[in-house]
Amino acid sequence: MGTAEGVLETGFAAGNRPVLAAAGLSKSFRGRRVLDGVDLALPGGCIAGITGENGSGKTTLLRVLLGDLRPDAGRVLFGGSYGHCPQVPVLNLSLTVAQHLVLFRTAYRLTSMERAESLLGRLNFASCLAQEAGTLSGGTQQKLNLTLALMHDPDVLLLDEPYQGLDHETYQVFWELAAELRDRGKTVLVVTHFVPDSTPFDVLLTLSGGRLAVVGGTR
Repeated sequence: MGTAEGVLETGFAAGNRPVLAAAGLSKSFRGRRVLDGVDLALPGGCIAGITGENGSGKTTLLRVLLGDLRPDAGRVLFGGSYGHCPQVPVLNLSLTVAQHLVLFRTAYRLTSMERAESLLGRLNFASCLAQEAGTLSGGTQQKLNLTLALMHDPDVLLLDEPYQGLDHETYQVFWELAAELRDRGKTVLVVTHFVPDSTPFDVLLTLSGGRLAVVGGTR
C-alpha cells in the first residue's frame, strides 16, 4: 500500500511502512467538529492505543478507519486484512456459539476451525459452544466477539473498549493474544477511555479537540 503524506509519526523505525494510515480526517455532526484533520500511521508489529474522554470522538474515528462512516475530508489506507471487535457485541442472540463460528468460517472462507478452537480454549469458554448467544453473560459475549474478530488471523485488529466486562484472567489473556499478534508482525489498535496500564502499548495516543497526540508508549 502507499503511504499517506503528512501523517502523524509514532516513533517507529524508518522504512517500516504503515499498514494502517489516515491523513487529514475530518468529520462534523450538526455543525460540531468531532474530527479535525486527524493523521495516523501505524506499522506492522505494534500495539497502539487511542484514549480520550467520553464523547471525544474515539468511536467516530474507529468507524471512519473501518469505512463504516464516510469522513467529510481525508483518506484512510489499509494494508492487508482487518478484524473488528466493536464495543457492543454484534451477535445473533438466537444462534449458538458454534453456529456463530460456522457462520463466520463461511464468511471468512476458512478451511479450518483450528484457530477458532484455540481461541475458545485460551479464552476459557469452549464449554459454551451449544449455548445461544442470548444466554451468555456480557463478559462471555465479549469473548465470542473477540474470537469472531480474530479467527481469520487479520493483519490489523481494531478494537473498541475490548476489555469491558472481562474478568481479570481473561484481561490478561487478551494482552497475551495482543502481544503474540504484535510479535508476528500484526497491528493492534485499541480504542478505550480507560488505560489502567500503559506498558502493553508500543504507542499511546490521545484524541482531544478532534486531533491525535502521542502521550506515551514503550517505544
